[in-house]
Amino acid sequence: MTEETINTPPETPDEQTPETSKQTPAEPHSEAAQTEAHTHAAPSPLEAELAAAKERHLRLLADFDNMRKRQARELEERTARANERLLNALIPVFDHFEMALSAAKEDSPFVQGVRMIAEEFRKVLEQSGAEVIDAQEGSAFDPMAHEALSMAPHGNVPQGHIVSQFRKGWKLGAKVVRPAQVIVSAGAPQAPAETSAETSEEEA
Repeated sequence: MTEETINTPPETPDEQTPETSKQTPAEPHSEAAQTEAHTHAAPSPLEAELAAAKERHLRLLADFDNMRKRQARELEERTARANERLLNALIPVFDHFEMALSAAKEDSPFVQGVRMIAEEFRKVLEQSGAEVIDAQEGSAFDPMAHEALSMAPHGNVPQGHIVSQFRKGWKLGAKVVRPAQVIVSAGAPQAPAETSAETSEEEA
């Protein structure tokens, strides 16, 4: 008995098995998805160290700025206190100049020279930030800048206004170093007729 050879025809591309006809699904992660995943990923040690270094740098800058402001404020306060002490020491000297000039009875060359020195002295004080508090007659009494020595009735000056100044005051910037000493008006004096009428009413 002879063996018969069975010729099996080759498979054509259209005749694929079900297993081979199954296509491999596409990759689920696109380039955008990979970028997003990389963004939300945990930072690397170098990135964390860089962020910490930046934070330390910002804190150092803030601390340095606060220290610079504090030193400038302390220097300004020390300068103001030193100027105030110096002004308190020089004010009596200026007062003596003014008292000597007010007591002078003649306008001699000597008196004129002393007046010029006093004026220069005053200019030096004002250039250093000091300012004279000169309470003019008739101006309103200011308890922050004036010191009332007494009250006196006055026919022309209203009540609560300055009648005369006993001693000038001084201030350094906005701070009053020494208030001006003044006499304050108590208002117009009471008329004698009114006084007599009130006395008669009281006796009745």
